Amino acid sequence: MTTRTLIFVAATLEALTGLALLVLPEFVAHLLFGTVLSNSGVAVGRVCGAALISLAVACWPQAPDKTRQAIVALLIYDAFATAFLAWLAGSGQFKGLLLWPAVALHGVLTILLAVSVSRSGRQRVA
Repeated sequence: MTTRTLIFVAATLEALTGLALLVLPEFVAHLLFGTVLSNSGVAVGRVCGAALISLAVACWPQAPDKTRQAIVALLIYDAFATAFLAWLAGSGQFKGLLLWPAVALHGVLTILLAVSVSRSGRQRVA
């Protein structure tokens, strides 16, 4: 997978998740965590949705000189998302249908993005 394709896939997934959080935060929370959101949880979910859409737009495939920044931004997000979602799933308090698949998806993206960052760092030095 090329770096440009990887960024496109990761940014698209984050944009779709963000859109889902903006429109149906209760549904996303149910699928991920198996819980019901309070009114404040709905509000926070929508703000997070907007943030994910912003991340996706900022990282959308662009000029080659901006590619490394996009990869690093997505890597940081996916690494934190993997760790936090895995911790939530491991705690046993949350049992949403898509929680472990979300952990796996973010984990795979983290690995692919880390490899891409590593490769781009070696190309700069060479």
